[in-house]
Amino acid sequence: MKTFTPKPADLTHDWYIVDATDVVLGRLATHVATLLRGKNKPTFAPHADSGNHVIVINASKIALTGNKMGKELYSHSGRPGGLRRDSYAELMQNKPERIIMAAVKGMMPKNRLSKVQLDRLHIFAGEEHPHTPQKPQTFEITQVSQQGK
Repeated sequence: MKTFTPKPADLTHDWYIVDATDVVLGRLATHVATLLRGKNKPTFAPHADSGNHVIVINASKIALTGNKMGKELYSHSGRPGGLRRDSYAELMQNKPERIIMAAVKGMMPKNRLSKVQLDRLHIFAGEEHPHTPQKPQTFEITQVSQQGK
């Protein structure tokens, strides 16, 4: 069996829009990571950049399960003394985009290609986004959180 390698002409970068209202963080992150890598396409190859652009709206309405509101999100700048820690409750108020970005980044492969693919992730706390001229397709996540109801 031969390894499939897509030609550069075969690679298309589609636009998808995902509504994060009442969706559990982990479930949202897995779907978004799959779309960013292009694993939903029949021309997927792990070494080729066949990923899509993903717009996540309503990031402030995401559902966190368990006791995550009491936990903290750690990040390090790489510089001495650059450890940063913020509680999830504080981030939900001020910068909910960072919660989704950290979750999706953890589900991407640890290589140079994932940086390029993560740059195609656009997260917005509210309903409005400036990417309407690209005509994004809606991607529906059917399983929403039971806590939000």
